[in-house]
Amino acid sequence: MSSEGAPPTEPGQLLVLSAPSGAGKTTLARLFVERMPGALFSVSATTRAPRGRERDGVDYHFLDAPRFREMVARGEFAEWAEVHGRLYGTPLRTVDEALRRGRIAVFDIDVQGGEQIKRRWPEDAITVLVVPPTPRELEERLRRRSTDSDEAIRARLAAARAEVRAGSRAYDYLVVNDVLQTALADIVSISTAERARRSGSRDPAAEAAAALLRRERAELRAWLD
Repeated sequence: MSSEGAPPTEPGQLLVLSAPSGAGKTTLARLFVERMPGALFSVSATTRAPRGRERDGVDYHFLDAPRFREMVARGEFAEWAEVHGRLYGTPLRTVDEALRRGRIAVFDIDVQGGEQIKRRWPEDAITVLVVPPTPRELEERLRRRSTDSDEAIRARLAAARAEVRAGSRAYDYLVVNDVLQTALADIVSISTAERARRSGSRDPAAEAAAALLRRERAELRAWLD
């Protein structure tokens, strides 16, 4: 990581991970940050109330609606949206720090937010859609949580299909989270290959692995049927 005030030795990167609820993207994002030197996790802001053991400033920045709207008016979000009556946004300062200091910012956000970031920073943003192997596997994961009703699970599965459809049209890469450590290695390869490309160098092993994960080569029939 570059020292404060010194020019970065590597280009910054905005690594966007999106996935249906239950696909494991938050776990993957946290593990990626632990593994990769200089990576930082982008903590989103929201107007919804904390759930369970969520902590302010760690899981989310919990704001009231007027404060959130003030930040929108001042242009302090890289992206934001209203979802089910609640506001969610990505603080712009995370993007600024990553690009200024040559760091990797990891975003755990939905496809709508990921598309906004890609439009604003097309050269710096890399979008990765994370999916379970099949909708049936996702349903089993959701049922193992034992926190949702049958109706809620059906709603989550419908939302998951919509998220995968949207991501399959717009995102750069697709990673199947069947085995957690394999999915993590895939994301590391994607990030490494793209960072090398931006810096004008090459990492042949990472390039070869990432090429197999390009959206154009994805097999998503189980999700799109």
